[in-house]
Amino acid sequence: MYRLLLLLLFAPLANAQALRLAAAADLQPVLPPILAEFEEQTHIHVDASYKSSATLATQIQNGAPFDLFMAADLSFPQRVISEGLADADKPVAYARGTLVLWVRNDSPFRPLSVNTLRDPALKTLAIANAQHAPYGRAAEASLKNLGLYDQLKSKLVVAENIAQTAQYVDSGNAQAGLISLTSVLSERLKANGHYIAMPHDSYPPILQGAVILKNSAHRTQAHEFLDYLLSPPVQKELAARGLEPAS
Repeated sequence: MYRLLLLLLFAPLANAQALRLAAAADLQPVLPPILAEFEEQTHIHVDASYKSSATLATQIQNGAPFDLFMAADLSFPQRVISEGLADADKPVAYARGTLVLWVRNDSPFRPLSVNTLRDPALKTLAIANAQHAPYGRAAEASLKNLGLYDQLKSKLVVAENIAQTAQYVDSGNAQAGLISLTSVLSERLKANGHYIAMPHDSYPPILQGAVILKNSAHRTQAHEFLDYLLSPPVQKELAARGLEPAS
């Protein structure tokens, strides 16, 4: 009975400490262990919602009660800033993403290379929606810069976000996919397939940005988490999971 009373007394405090994080879909394979480590060190729980950067930006503009927005580029946080919804005048760049070409291990395309995209046997290629997902925008830019977009346009299988893009190709609904390095370094995709990095000069840098929201009731904790994210040990952990330092 006494233990139950203590739990009831401290539950409001625990809930008050919870941060609501709007996180880009490419972070879904990356953040959970980092959030767990952060909670262990600070006793601040983070509730993360993973969707496309565009969807999250729209939700924030429509009044969704997030404390922190971590997007897969800088433009969507900047949109939130322009609406007067953030407590800063520019996003904090916390990482840089990498675009890769991934196929299942049972794929006939061997060896995997950029030339795989020129192979007439390739009938379906999954990419994220360029209107909603920065990795989709990078995929389109890469295909156009390599002179492949017109050839492949009719073969594209377009997903809502980068997590769904990875699901399409992993499930066999597409023969190959242009997805994030964070996705292919997840345990499932590491086991199920292999990848090559797309030429870095074929798409603009995927600088990922974060903003703390003006209406947050937990700004101190949000700043604490952002500082934690930018700390050298966590930046090293992010790099091991597919996100290079922004600098």
